[in-house]
Amino acid sequence: MAKQVIWSARTQRDRKQILSFWNVHNQSTTYSKTLDRKFREAIKLIGEFPQIGKRTDDAKARIKIVRDYFLIYEETETKIILLTIWDSRQDPKNLERILNPPTT
Repeated sequence: MAKQVIWSARTQRDRKQILSFWNVHNQSTTYSKTLDRKFREAIKLIGEFPQIGKRTDDAKARIKIVRDYFLIYEETETKIILLTIWDSRQDPKNLERILNPPTT
């Protein structure tokens, strides 16, 4: 049975920014629609098979690769929490800061 998938506010914002970027960059929505479909297919797959994602250094987080993007999520007993959609072409140090923010 598939687990409930929860989109964090950050994930929703990331998705909108990524799709908006490609709309402007390509002056068309064709690629954005394809990419969004790929994201949704991967998320459905994660809901059905949570262990499909690659393990990370963080014991809780997993990564599912969709083209140049990482869907980063955590699994609980009853649900999947999408943490962020990360463009893998960015500096990985920035991702570390997102997943493990400094405590003050």
